[in-house]
Amino acid sequence: MTTTVVLGDEYDQQLRTAIMQVMLQLGAVLENRNWVVAGSQEVETFLWQLAGHEIAVEAETYMGLSISGDENTINDIAQRVSQAVQAAN
Repeated sequence: MTTTVVLGDEYDQQLRTAIMQVMLQLGAVLENRNWVVAGSQEVETFLWQLAGHEIAVEAETYMGLSISGDENTINDIAQRVSQAVQAAN
């Protein structure tokens, strides 16, 4: 099952760094990065491959920083990112 979790604000650089570090630690491979501006909306998307699953990390103006993909994988990543952010504070 696919799920999406909003991890925080799209402009939170500490959160963005934590996501990238967790993904790399887990052995994920960045396959694509896209950035689009439409009116007042800015959307940045990172597509990763992790253990046979596609994981999308998306930062969208007013929507936040989200991660989407296989439910179990996303829940694990979200927990690791939360721990990484707490450890950094």
